[in-house]
Amino acid sequence: MKVAVIGGGASGLMAAYAAAESGNEVILVEKNEKLGKKLYITGKGRCNVTNDCSAEVFFQNVVRGEKFLRGAIYRFPPQSLMEFLEGEGLPLKVERGNRVFPVSDHASDVTKTLERACKRAGVRIELDTEVLNLGVLHSTMRGIMTSKGQILCDAVILATGGLSYPSTGSTGDGYKFARDLGHTVVPCRPSLTGIELKGNFSAVQGVSVKNAVLTAKYQGKILFSELGELLFTHYGVSGPLILSLSARINRLPVGAVEMRVDFKPALDDKTLDDRLLRDLSERKNEQMKSVIRGLLPASMGLFVLNFAGIAPEKRANAVTKEERGRLLSALKRFPLLPVSLRGFDEAVVTSGGVDLKEVDPRTMESKLVKGLYFCGEVLDVDAFTGGFNLQIAFSTGYAAGKSVGAK
Repeated sequence: MKVAVIGGGASGLMAAYAAAESGNEVILVEKNEKLGKKLYITGKGRCNVTNDCSAEVFFQNVVRGEKFLRGAIYRFPPQSLMEFLEGEGLPLKVERGNRVFPVSDHASDVTKTLERACKRAGVRIELDTEVLNLGVLHSTMRGIMTSKGQILCDAVILATGGLSYPSTGSTGDGYKFARDLGHTVVPCRPSLTGIELKGNFSAVQGVSVKNAVLTAKYQGKILFSELGELLFTHYGVSGPLILSLSARINRLPVGAVEMRVDFKPALDDKTLDDRLLRDLSERKNEQMKSVIRGLLPASMGLFVLNFAGIAPEKRANAVTKEERGRLLSALKRFPLLPVSLRGFDEAVVTSGGVDLKEVDPRTMESKLVKGLYFCGEVLDVDAFTGGFNLQIAFSTGYAAGKSVGAK
């Protein structure tokens, strides 16, 4: 069987390898000048290829598509991917949070390893070749029109990625192809990205606050409440907690989400109030901008004082009970007013894509068009950071490639 794989990213490379290893004649078509362009920037250039965790822990980190992905993840779990990459000559290491990286810390080595495996399996790779449209005849894929002419094949695997980081070639081509063939595409949203806030945060731009609890509510229901790190930026907030929250709220009216930060989660209100009373008493002749440094980074402390309506130059012994109450509230329940998520240029992944109800979860084959398969970010699946999204790409790519081979 002749198989065309469209897209040379993580899922496409794995799909091409798996299909070729099963005895198919495989051509991999990539519109960029090199393979794995998005892989080069993942994990800050180090490429967090997967997460060395159990399947159940893995599914806890899937935001959407957990049930759909079960078959693919069990079939090709993180441990199988690690064995495959190391067997192909890429040493790996496991870091904090079970995140897996190449020992070299070079994302390019991951791409080279996958490319080498594909070539060894007999995959023909065509770079600088853009797919213009897919042709359908008698419910079987036949002619694919590219910028360099037509490719005839028996099956097509769409591995074109999403919309995140469009500079790498992720421009949503696969969604158009899917729609043209009758598929439903769930509207796409940026995920794992920063959140723009109302107000001016230039005074705390670049300040990182660790061990804070971020809580988000929508229509009175708590959507998210986790301990972690916040990074304040010129537009609002980013950092691990915010990236995770963005995945939870990207399909909601973001401006209607209530966000609160507890800067001192280890202390309840009474304990923190006792601490404030003690500090104000022991340092009664000091200015508040000095006193607050015992609780927060300097610039963040000033920001919180201003929010609470307390002049930074005010002496500790002049702070009223009402002012102390406002400061306590600001430290325990600091409000953040979201406006919108940052765009696809900064989003780690795309949320949305080809509707899972129209795809067979065992084979990744379209239920509408025989011989058409989907894998990776083009599907309506996404997860949190930590290697989970790349593993989804590899597992769905493997399932698609092996399923083509089974035919």
